[in-house]
Amino acid sequence: MSRNLVSILAMILLAFSSAVTAADYQDGRDAYDVGDFDKAMAVWAPAAESGDADSQYGMGLLYSEGIVVPMDDLQALNWFGLAADQGHGEAQYKLGVMHANGWGVPMNEDEAMKWYELAAENGITAAQVSLGTMYQNGFSVEQDKVAALMWFSIAMKLGDEDAQYHQEYLAERMPAEELAEADAEVNAWFNEHQTMLAETR
Repeated sequence: MSRNLVSILAMILLAFSSAVTAADYQDGRDAYDVGDFDKAMAVWAPAAESGDADSQYGMGLLYSEGIVVPMDDLQALNWFGLAADQGHGEAQYKLGVMHANGWGVPMNEDEAMKWYELAAENGITAAQVSLGTMYQNGFSVEQDKVAALMWFSIAMKLGDEDAQYHQEYLAERMPAEELAEADAEVNAWFNEHQTMLAETR
């Protein structure tokens, strides 16, 4: 068998495997959403062990909430961490929350901010609001109202209702030049993340 044929077969198998694990995760998510947590666990566990990031995130949810299994922050951190390392935005946000609150790890705002930033870049609006709040109040970073308004505005444009309240409250208390600066940064961010805004329309 030629190397080219082997490579093609490997690519086909990888694509098929990805499609299967995506379907597995959705089956588990559908079960989770209607309260059939035993089925969610049964579907997610093998897919998560096989390396599927979505299913690893699902396992993190079950352990963080104590559903089907005893609540276990260390297990939740492990599963969220595995998914986050693969770029899973929601898992990155969950890690930020756990570090911010000291759940399973010592409270660490710097670590929380690191994960919030990664999740925010992946379009997770809750992380964007959390970042905005940190910049607005000077938590772990120097207070920066322009950065705060930027993140609130991005989350608002992506459809986050909480962000709209924060954005409007802060914008009313900022001078015109800072508003213009924040607006320019929002436009620059969306220029680099064009598909995210398109997906909300």
